[in-house]
Amino acid sequence: MNDARVRLRYLGETIGLLFPGPGEARPYSLLPHPLIPRRLAPRAWWHPGGKIMVPAGEDTIETYLSEALSAPIRVVLHVRPALRANRKPILEAHAPDGLAAFVKIGDTDRVRELVANEARTLDLLAGMPLKTVTPPAVLHHGSWRGLSVLALTPLPVRRGPAPQDLLTAAINEISRVGDRGFAWHGDFSPWNVAPGADGRLLVWDWERFATGVPLGFDAVHHFFQRALRRMDPPTAARACLAQALPTLAPFGLSASEARLTAIRYLITLADRHAADGHSPLGPPERWLTPVVDSQETLI
Repeated sequence: MNDARVRLRYLGETIGLLFPGPGEARPYSLLPHPLIPRRLAPRAWWHPGGKIMVPAGEDTIETYLSEALSAPIRVVLHVRPALRANRKPILEAHAPDGLAAFVKIGDTDRVRELVANEARTLDLLAGMPLKTVTPPAVLHHGSWRGLSVLALTPLPVRRGPAPQDLLTAAINEISRVGDRGFAWHGDFSPWNVAPGADGRLLVWDWERFATGVPLGFDAVHHFFQRALRRMDPPTAARACLAQALPTLAPFGLSASEARLTAIRYLITLADRHAADGHSPLGPPERWLTPVVDSQETLI
């Protein structure tokens, strides 16, 4: 089954979840094109392809968000890849004066846990005098028809990579959050950060935030996720270890400390995948075990 068909099947399930009806249907469109479905948006005259009719009854996610955000809301639904452990409906909530919020919907027990963790983390960050990191703020966190709903302020994202010194400063600041030793964002990937106009780093998707980890986990994660874009998982894992010192030297780690931190990060990531019941990198014995075995004396 190709990507478009997988996305459309999951989209159909999501529409039934968020627009249960009954009610008069309204036209929506798949954008940028029905053959490349990425967003489902209210229909405009210039949209390509045919209409998708979506119920507009009295009890839909739009009516719930309109009350929660105190404004009439129409949503744009992101057409998500279905084969992800933490997949969830993601919405853009649009008010008459523009984009009002990004909204995450917790539709499984695991995703509800992640959404709740993000809400707690953002509430914690809101009370801290952050100088480098700009996270979103929680506008609403509630429950609707058994689903958890988290509405966040949209960040003014600009295109372009963040400078390395800004990434390092942000990782250092995040590591000091909480009271259990060094903390990490948990998914400090290139697509979850962006330079802000004020010189700070915009950082979103805090679902995996946790404390009690070695300093530098976020830096290794950032390197590893970039490597996975151009290498297979075994090669990326080996590169992660080979580049451990230059990746972690800005945080004051020695060569042996850097290698050990990289190994611990890779093991932590494998444990996360196992807990999610998902193996996006393949069996750990293929991409992780050879790297761990090569550094047995460190562990």
